[in-house]
Amino acid sequence: MKSARNTPQSFWAVRLECPYIQCEVFETALADIALAVSSYEVEEHAKPEAIWGVEGLFTEQPDAGLIATRIALAAKAHNLSEPKFRIEHVPARDWLKESYASFAPIRAGQFYIYGDHIETPPPPSVVPLRLNAATAFGSGEHESTFGCMLALSELRKRSATTHLVRSGGDVLDLGCGSGILALAMTKAWRRSVLATDIDPEAVRVAGINVRRNREQAWVRVAVADGLQAAALRGRGPFALITANILARPLCKMARGIAARLMPGGRLVMAGLLQRQEAMVLASYRMQGLRLHKRIVLNGWSTLILAR
Repeated sequence: MKSARNTPQSFWAVRLECPYIQCEVFETALADIALAVSSYEVEEHAKPEAIWGVEGLFTEQPDAGLIATRIALAAKAHNLSEPKFRIEHVPARDWLKESYASFAPIRAGQFYIYGDHIETPPPPSVVPLRLNAATAFGSGEHESTFGCMLALSELRKRSATTHLVRSGGDVLDLGCGSGILALAMTKAWRRSVLATDIDPEAVRVAGINVRRNREQAWVRVAVADGLQAAALRGRGPFALITANILARPLCKMARGIAARLMPGGRLVMAGLLQRQEAMVLASYRMQGLRLHKRIVLNGWSTLILAR
């Protein structure tokens, strides 16, 4: 008998479109009643500015009147035009099974990511990571994760970074998702890594992947909301930090992240679009960090910063 966790489930989606700068307003309007809320680019070259979609997922059909009221109040409170919304049924699909079946091995620099269904041994001279498709972000396919893997591969070639990490510097993975970056760092440098995420489900999946890769002695996974969480007390400064999050949270955390990075340390940031680079970089340059390298993949930027 299938468990409730693995049974395909249908959803209802509330969808609307608005300029990017308004996404947070309408995400907030849905956040406390939806199962999950996300935003995504719909039309990059729309004039006068790009159009984005905001989506809220519900397990049951939401009340259209309630949704209309929340959107109207949010628009009025911020003096915005009220966007039209639609409520659509999302049929049941076994997303994990479909993703698992289509998850081919990925080569990202020196790293090789593969699932349990791959029977061929990893090629020689790679750093192997065994991850299956799951309910946490970070299989290596998205440009932000792939960019981080390329950045870590690049840093592994740098003797200064390797010396700093191996000489005793702690390593931190903020917003660890599946744990892919934490595993990459501990396998590349054989250092203990603290991996944190605000989402308990991500932490659960990351823990499974840590055990699958037999890295329990090197990777600690914990739920943490920001840098002041109990899991980070007494930890740091860090020789290497990865933060594959989103542009706005990265800006808000600039002071805290910079304060946790040791002299000579490196910060790998992702989850931001190329047009958001200037905003994010300005926040970290104000904290004394400098741009070491950028990687751009299909409009998504990964930044390597140095103290």
